[in-house]
Amino acid sequence: CLVVSPLIALIKDQVEQLKRRGIPALAIYSGMSFLEVKKTLQNAVHGNFKFLYVSPERLETKLFLEYLPAITINLIAVDEAHCVSQWGYDFRPPYLRIANLREQLPQVPVLALTASATKKVQDDICEKLQFTKNQQRFQQSFERPNLSYSVFNVPSKQNKLLEILQNVPGTAIVYCKSRKHTKDIADLLRMNRINADYYHAGLNNEERSAKQESWIQNKTRVIVCTNAFGMGIDKPNVRFVGHLDMPKSLEAYYQETGRAGRDGLPANAWLTYGLGDVIALRQMTANSEANPQFKKLESRKMDALLGFCETTLCRRHVLLTYFNEDHPKNCGNCDNCLNPVATWDGTVAAQKALSCVYRTGQRFGVKHLIDVLLGKNTEQVQRFYHHKTSTFGIGQEYNQNQWQSIYRQLIAANLLMVDMEGYGSLRLTEKSLPILRQQIGRASCRE
Repeated sequence: CLVVSPLIALIKDQVEQLKRRGIPALAIYSGMSFLEVKKTLQNAVHGNFKFLYVSPERLETKLFLEYLPAITINLIAVDEAHCVSQWGYDFRPPYLRIANLREQLPQVPVLALTASATKKVQDDICEKLQFTKNQQRFQQSFERPNLSYSVFNVPSKQNKLLEILQNVPGTAIVYCKSRKHTKDIADLLRMNRINADYYHAGLNNEERSAKQESWIQNKTRVIVCTNAFGMGIDKPNVRFVGHLDMPKSLEAYYQETGRAGRDGLPANAWLTYGLGDVIALRQMTANSEANPQFKKLESRKMDALLGFCETTLCRRHVLLTYFNEDHPKNCGNCDNCLNPVATWDGTVAAQKALSCVYRTGQRFGVKHLIDVLLGKNTEQVQRFYHHKTSTFGIGQEYNQNQWQSIYRQLIAANLLMVDMEGYGSLRLTEKSLPILRQQIGRASCRE
C-alpha cells in the first residue's frame, strides 16, 4: 500500500504504530539523504514490506519515478485528503501530483481519507483525484458527543488558560498562532507549576520528535504549539484542547479539537477570540499572494468561524450544520446550552438583513449589503441602482460592526448561506423564508 501523507511527524507516528503491530513499513520524506531514499526504494522493490509512506513532494522526484514501475502496488491511500482541495482549510499544491500518479497506475484503486471535509471539499477531492462518477463515499457523523465546546471573549486569555488548566486534570494541547507565542505560554505555565513544553515547525527534527514523544508518554502534560502539531497523532487520553488564538476556519477548529477525547471519555474544547484575532487574520489574508477568489473564500470561512463564536445557539448544532449534518438545537454539552447567553429581540433586524439580501438579488456579499442598509451611496450601490430599493438606508439604528455581527449570526443559524462559487455572495435558505414572511414570533441575537 502506497500512502501519501503530509507531515513527517504523522508519517513517523503511523510507521511506528504499524511496526509495533508486526506490520513492516517504510517511509520517504524530506531530510533523508539520497542514499537513504535509494535504499528505502530498493527495500520496497525487493523486501517483504506492506506499506510505503511518501510525502507528496517526493512523488515526482526522478529517483522515485525511476523505481515506481518496479514496486508492486495494490492500493494508493491518500491521508488528510482535504489537502488536495483549494476549498479545504489546509490546501497543499503538491497533493495535485497524485493525479499524475493515478495516470501511471490506472488499475490501482485509490482510497482518500479525511476527518474534516464539507460536501464541496469532498466533491473537489473526487475531481482532483480523478475518481469516476460511480465512486463510493463512506461518511461517518461529525458528531463527537463527549466533547464539551466553550468559547470566551475575555480580557486576559492567559489568566483564563491558567484557571482552566489548574481545574481540568489530564493531558492537554494548547494552540497558538505564532512560534514565539508557544514558547512564551509554555514558560508562563511552567512558572505556575504546570508541566508544559512548546512545539513548532521551526524546531529541528530531533527536537520535535523528543518533545512529541515526551507528551505522548505523559511525561509532559501540556504541549503548547502551532498548527504544525497534532495532525493524525492518535493519543487517546487528551482531556483538553484549547485555542488561545482563533484558528483559520471551522474545518481547522473541528480537526484540532477532535484530538481530544479519542478514548470516548469526557473532554473539553476551549476557544478565546477577540477583535485583535479578527484583525490579524484579515491582515494575513489581505497580505497574502493568493488570488482574489481564494482571498474571498478565506474571508467567508473567517465569517463562518466568527458566527460560531458569536452565536446564541447550541454550538454543536452550528458546527454540524456547517458540515451539512442535521442536529437538534440543544446538546446539553456546550457553554450556550449549559449557560444560555443574554440576547435581544433581533426579529426586525433579521428581517431587514434578509430582505436586503432578497431585494439586491442574492448576488452580493456582506459589505455591499451593509452599505445598502446604512444608506451609503457608494459607486457599486449606484451602479446597481440599489439606492432605489426599499431596504436602502433602513438599518441606520445599527453601525457597521453590529450589522456584521448580525449577518454572521444569521449565517451560523443557517438562515443565510454563503455561495462559495459566487464570490462569497449571500443567499436565502428555506429557514429564512418564514422570518421574511413574518410567520414566526421572534429571532434572538447575542448581545
